[in-house]
Formats: sequence, structure tokens, C-alpha cells
Amino acid sequence: MNRVLGVRAKKLAALLVLMVSTGAFANAGEAPGLAELVKQNKLPPLEDRLPKNPYVVDYKKENKSIGQYGGQLRLLMGRAKDLGQITVYTYARLIGFTPSLDMKPDLLESVDVKDGREFTFKIREGHRWSDGELFTSEDFRYYWEDMIGNEQLGRAGPSSFMRVEGEPPKFEVLDELTVRYTWAKPNPAFLPALAGPSPLYIYRPAHYMKQFHAKYGDEEKLNKIARDAGSKDWSGIHTRKQRQRRPENPALPTLQSWMNTTAPPSQRFVFTRNPFFHRVDTDGNQLPYIDELIMSVASKDVIPAKTGAGETDLQARYLRFDNFTFLKEAEDKNGFNTYLWSTGKGSQVALYPNMNTNDPVWRGLMRDVRFRRALSLGIDRDEINETIYFGLANPSANTVLPQSPLYKSEFASAWATLDVEMANTLLDDAGLGARDDDGVRLLPNGERAEITIESAGESTEESDVLELIADHWKAIGIKVFIRSSQRDIFRRRANAGETLISVFFGLNAGLASSQLSPEELAPTAQPQLQWPKWGQYFETNHKAGEPVDVDEAAKQVERYNSWLLAESDEERTKIWQDMLHTYTDQVFSIGTVNNSRQPVVVSKKLMNVPEEGIYSWEPTAYFGVYRPDTFWFKK
Repeated sequence: MNRVLGVRAKKLAALLVLMVSTGAFANAGEAPGLAELVKQNKLPPLEDRLPKNPYVVDYKKENKSIGQYGGQLRLLMGRAKDLGQITVYTYARLIGFTPSLDMKPDLLESVDVKDGREFTFKIREGHRWSDGELFTSEDFRYYWEDMIGNEQLGRAGPSSFMRVEGEPPKFEVLDELTVRYTWAKPNPAFLPALAGPSPLYIYRPAHYMKQFHAKYGDEEKLNKIARDAGSKDWSGIHTRKQRQRRPENPALPTLQSWMNTTAPPSQRFVFTRNPFFHRVDTDGNQLPYIDELIMSVASKDVIPAKTGAGETDLQARYLRFDNFTFLKEAEDKNGFNTYLWSTGKGSQVALYPNMNTNDPVWRGLMRDVRFRRALSLGIDRDEINETIYFGLANPSANTVLPQSPLYKSEFASAWATLDVEMANTLLDDAGLGARDDDGVRLLPNGERAEITIESAGESTEESDVLELIADHWKAIGIKVFIRSSQRDIFRRRANAGETLISVFFGLNAGLASSQLSPEELAPTAQPQLQWPKWGQYFETNHKAGEPVDVDEAAKQVERYNSWLLAESDEERTKIWQDMLHTYTDQVFSIGTVNNSRQPVVVSKKLMNVPEEGIYSWEPTAYFGVYRPDTFWFKK
């Protein structure tokens, strides 16, 4: 597949060169506001703002219509930190997924891959940052040498996606538009990481960031500025100024379709059109069509009501399936449509027993597969499906969906059918045979088996499911308490080993193919709630966290490392399925139901939004692969 990407990209580049040279874009359009700035000599003409070979969106293949310029797209978010969702939605990537889930160069003109280990990236000639400065190989060099290679900025070293058996790549600047990364062995995780919803950013706007770097300025002066701003030294200021994922710095140049103009703190963020955005429609009109994105912050609890009142033009975040009836009833009055998209999560709600919990008694139980299997067998998924999801979801373990080429029914059914008798037997065998007068089991130390399930408190759907599970687990002698806290606190508690079981959604990669990384199935990152300290150990290249000391979890790491070195799709498929088998058989997380439906509210005036889609973090980046830059308002 990787070689094909390079070949296809070369053919596309040649075609675009021909289109430009023959005047195919001679009548290309631009937003009236930008055209006015050109007249005032405040902005270069369109032909000087677009790359020589712009990215042409395939409107026929993506079933889109040529749009009109103008309008403000209103979005509702539950907290200011959701600012990062905008870069998920706008989804400009070095290489990205199309709506058909093919991978294709985007910001890059071409990607050439040799033997799965040598990656040569060609930047589009004339591609510019939002401030008009050229996007060049210097932006990649700056990141690699001046950030990752700097003692103060790159303490953790390169991402795990940029290490093969612990070794980083050889980085080369071939010319002003070409860079190359070479590993001694294949790195199949590299391109998917670049295409992700929260991608691996391997470049920065060097021309802007150098003013905050001690190498290029007065270190003493920078340190004083940093201390006045509450940072220890210049590196703190540099880190805050360069964030790509959460665009809090309005001055930071971007390559996305819209750029933030509002500095936090704020309850209303305005993103205005990037005049140098690199994509065009099939008539050569520069994208995006819409002038501004307006992100308003509201309590997540009132977002469904505000959506039903017509206060947003595109909304799915913070909407639940049980809002669907209310939203349908409000459609005509308030001018929107409510679509039901498929969800791509491995489980709509999943439980994560923390095998790194600090309590030694509970740690022993969480690491006992009999205990985890018993908890899973004690859940009545059919009741959850009927009560919460109106029977429209699939009871399942936390695994890939039937739409995934990696799906097997045995993964979905593994320890995922209600069996109270077997659950009780497994708990007896795990040393919890004694009960008190209330029927609650006793731990080996004589304390009651009372489990607090912790959540980020962002979903009443989670709360409703947990109430049912608490009732189910009474039958197997487990007492449940539910604790909600803010997401940052929730994450810190899990990372510190203070949680017993956490609740969150299931696998992001519910639609995975063998080309996507199976990292979620092994301890590879600290945010993984069932083994955060093991994940941190892997993520930091053994500099922090704890080494994996449960055999089956350690084998998952070995398999993941093997996937990283696999040279054929057959090998990668075999490794994926081995990992899925172990993950579900060992019940490293406890799934409930999947393939549920997500309400997506769309203004009746908003065009080019598909009626059917997949609303998932990965690989679709929620709305990202459907290209909001092509959405437009009917006047």
C-alpha cells in the first residue's frame, strides 16, 4: 500500500501541473472578503496564495456539490479545552484518510516509501502558512533538531511512533521541499500516526517559533520573559506558543482551513478562514467556503437543549442517542435535520480495571483474569441494549466492529454473555468466597468488595449504564459506588494508581484494518486506563512508569513490536488477530455494547454534510474525513 501511495501521488501531481499549465484553474474563485483584501493590496492574489499543485477534492467521488462562499458555522462545546476539537474536525494532515478510508497525501504533494523503512516527503511548491510564509523543509528540520534535539525541549525524546526497537530515524533535508526519514527496520506505524485525529506533528512554523528559542535569541532575556509569565525558563514559553493540537495561541501560523483569532480565556472562540489554505474544489475555487467557525462554550448538560433550539449548525459532541426523539420533534421548528451516524468505537461504554492500582489487595484482583472475566460475565448487556439503546446496538466485548476486516465473532462474544453462575464460581476461585450478612463478598483481607467506578462525568449515558451494572453486580456480591470528577482530575487519579475501575468509551480503532496501529491493545501509552504506569514505561522508553509484570500483557507488547517490524499485510493481519484474541480473552477491558447510533444535527441550510457517516475518533476524526472546508451554506 505504501508504495502505491507514492505512485498515486506522483500521477496526481503530474495531472495538477498539467491543469495549472493549461489554465484549468484560470477562472478559480475565492471568497469575496479575500478578493477585497487583494484589491486593497493587503493580500497577494489567489495564484500566489495557492500552492503550485493545490489539493483538488474529488467532488464526484465524495458526492459533493460546488458551494457558495460566506456564513458562520456555529458549534457548541462543553469546555474551553474542547478548542482542540477544531483541529480534529478541520483535519488537514501531512497524509490523511479520505471518506472511503484510503490514505492520501494532503499537506504533502507526495509520499514515497521504500521497504517500509524509508519515507521521503515532498512538500507542495508554494504552499504557505496562514501568515503567508512558505512551508518548507526548514519547518521539519526545526522540529527535529531544535525541539526534539534540544535538551530542554526534547527531554522525552521522539514519540514512540518515531522509534523502531527504541531507535529514532535518520533525518535528512534533501532540498527546500523534500525531507526523508529512514529507519534500519520497517515502521508501519509512522504514516497512520501522521493521519490520526490527534496527529504526530513533525513540523513547526520555524520562522515564528525561533523568536522563542534560546538558540536564536537572547537566552537571558527569554528566561526573564518566561519567569514573568510564570514559567521556569524559556522552554516553558516555547512549549505554550507552539501547540498545534489545541490552538490557544492566535499568533501561531497554521496550515488548517480556519485559524483561531481568540485568546483564552473565553467562552466564544472565532476561527476565521485561512487565506493560504491549500485545497480547492473541482472548479479550482479555494476552500473553505465558510467564512468563520464560531465555537461557543456552554455547560455540556444544556448542549442538547441548545441544539434543539437551533443554536448550532453542526453538532454531535455531547449529544446522546436518548436525545434523538426530542431533536426530531424540534427539527422543522428550528431548521435542522437529525441524522443517525454509525459510531466506530469498540464499545459505547467500557470499563477499565486498573491493573496498576496502588492498593496491593485490589491490584492482585485486577491482575487475576478470573476476577476480570467474572465482572464481565456478571453484566446483562441485553438489558443495557434494550433500556439505554432501544435494542439498536450490539451486545459485545470491547473489540473491532463487524465492519472491520479484522472482525471475528469470537472476539465479540468473549466472556460477554450473562452467566451469573459462572461469574460466582470464578469469584469463589479468585479468593472471594466469603460474604457478609448483606451478601457482599469479602476481600482476602476481610474488607467488603466495594468498588468505586470513576468517570469524567461528561455523559449521562455512562451514568445510566453504570446504574444498571451496579444492579447486575449485586447478584455476584460486588458493591458498586460511582464517582465523577473533571476529566483532568479523573486522568490524574488513574495515572497515579488511585482508581480501581474507570469508565470511558471503548477502542477508538473499532474500524481498524491491519494498516492501523494495534497500540490500543497493548500497554503503549499512559492514557490507557487499565495499565497507565505500564503505558508510561513504554511511552517514555523506560524512563518513567513501571515495567509490565503480567505475562499476557507483556506478550501484547511483544506482538505490538512485531507488528512494527512486519513487512507484509498478512503478517500484520495475523498479529492484529492474535492481539484481539488475547485482549478479549483476557478481558483487559470490559465492553458493553457497540454499533450504536450517534445523533448528528445539521442545519437545513448547511450543504455537503453526508446523511450517513461514521462518527468516530479514529480513523474518521469525527467530521474530519468528510472535509468541513467543503461544507457551505445555502442562501
